Amino acid sequence: MILLISIGLLSGLFFSSSFILNRIMSLDGGHWVWSASLRYAFMILILTGLITLFKGPAATRGLFRVFFRNWKFWTLTGSIGFGGFYSLLCFAADYSPGWVIAATWQTTIIATLVVLMGFGRSFPKKTWIFSSLVFAGVLMINLHLAEMGSLKEILMGALPVFLAAFCYPVGNQLVWEAGRGNTALPRIDDPLVKNPFHKVFLMSLGSVPFWLVLIALTRPGLPSRGQMVHTFLVAVFSGVIATSLFLTARNKSQRPAELAAVDATQSSEVIFALAGEILLLNAPLPDGISMAGMALVFLGLALFIRFQEMGA
Repeated sequence: MILLISIGLLSGLFFSSSFILNRIMSLDGGHWVWSASLRYAFMILILTGLITLFKGPAATRGLFRVFFRNWKFWTLTGSIGFGGFYSLLCFAADYSPGWVIAATWQTTIIATLVVLMGFGRSFPKKTWIFSSLVFAGVLMINLHLAEMGSLKEILMGALPVFLAAFCYPVGNQLVWEAGRGNTALPRIDDPLVKNPFHKVFLMSLGSVPFWLVLIALTRPGLPSRGQMVHTFLVAVFSGVIATSLFLTARNKSQRPAELAAVDATQSSEVIFALAGEILLLNAPLPDGISMAGMALVFLGLALFIRFQEMGA
């Protein structure tokens, strides 16, 4: 368990780069649309190279066939799960510090439960109680920030992250359901899709129309060289390294308790994002109320893990 948690924490460190670098690009005047869309442009290039290198050109060609066979489905899931999710996070970076966005992002725990219920799943009442503690902690962090700024700032910073917390599980769950014969969705049963990185590649391809439409609607100025470098780093750190570590830890997990523990390590993104902003951006330390909110978030996550261990 210690090894799995250590790998999960390391992935949380690299995942936190998204929040920090997005904030840096925002403070430097980079448009949020480029911060979001360029990440997936780089992701497609990087994954194409890695898949071709390790799986061979035949695998890459096969994935493109899988994509075009059901391009409407992949465009839907990619637009929601990647496009909607990440564009909202990058938009929020213009209004909130990275660590606040990372903390607010923990509401995806509740969002995932709601999404799964929409697909016919059910959960014990204790799961909702622990998740509500996380939500209460997030509210404490954001409501205190509202006291220091305008209502517009808190809505523009927090509300997009709440919406992103739903977009991500919806997109991923649609892919999961399609792979298990949900009759309302196209049958996605190609063996290539079983590889998690192949799913990321297919959804990244599916998000391209979303990014093109978003760029056409917002018409942002050309990105600077610095913004392109930063988005490339996000693609490498978060999209490749962090994802690889996280999936490795999940694949090594043998029990539900271990899976829950690995998933919960992602809450460490809050601490890493806060430390990064203090070191790199000279951000001030959070006050007592915000710290209490963070503690409540971690308490809810810890109880969630403990509950999973007892039920394993």
